[in-house]
Amino acid sequence: MEKSALYRRRLRQFVDEVTVYPVSCERLAAGRSDEQWLDAVLLGGGRIVQLRDKESSDRRLLEKARYFRRKTREAGALFLVNDRLDIALLADADGVHLGRNDLPPGEVRRLAPEMIIGLSCNNEEQARQLGRLERAGDLAVSYYNIGPLYPTRTKAGLTEFIGVEAVARFSSHLSLPFTVMGGVKLEHVEELAAHDVRRIAVVSALTQAPDIAGETARWVDRIRTFVVGEGNG
Repeated sequence: MEKSALYRRRLRQFVDEVTVYPVSCERLAAGRSDEQWLDAVLLGGGRIVQLRDKESSDRRLLEKARYFRRKTREAGALFLVNDRLDIALLADADGVHLGRNDLPPGEVRRLAPEMIIGLSCNNEEQARQLGRLERAGDLAVSYYNIGPLYPTRTKAGLTEFIGVEAVARFSSHLSLPFTVMGGVKLEHVEELAAHDVRRIAVVSALTQAPDIAGETARWVDRIRTFVVGEGNG
């Protein structure tokens, strides 16, 4: 199916501009609201944000999403919603990120042909399956996430972490853009860059930072320095 100009623009921005990929978590934000977190992330130069909230009521989540949409549009940044296609559609988000137990990407693509669709990949077989869909011309997702790489407190109950060596294995199966996630800290950026990682999704590294805007700027600069070859080192 021919992709629309809006979809192509959104995907091009994702590929060209995204370095750090901030994901919200109000529970881990040291008393700050998602709205406060968002304002600081955008002030620090974030070019994409993901609203991840599994605790608010639907009405409160939609209120947050519309605030996120307004602020990201003013900043020229991309806005994705975690899991909730209904909220993403109602807020006119740029996309949605899906877990393995969420709606099937193909069904989401049918309802939201202009949205970026991200999909989590937690083992190599899932990446291999995406590769088969890509070769068959039947791939609904726009990017995939590899993780969790390192131990993380963001998701309770996780005991297995795939490590940076998984990046080369997963990415060998398809040409789609990817992000990485899971316990990533600023000091890991150089190591990840050596494994051809260009986009790093983070939760607690930014939600728990005393100065969220300043920490976002440090992540942007570090990734540009080691991955893109820009910045001041």
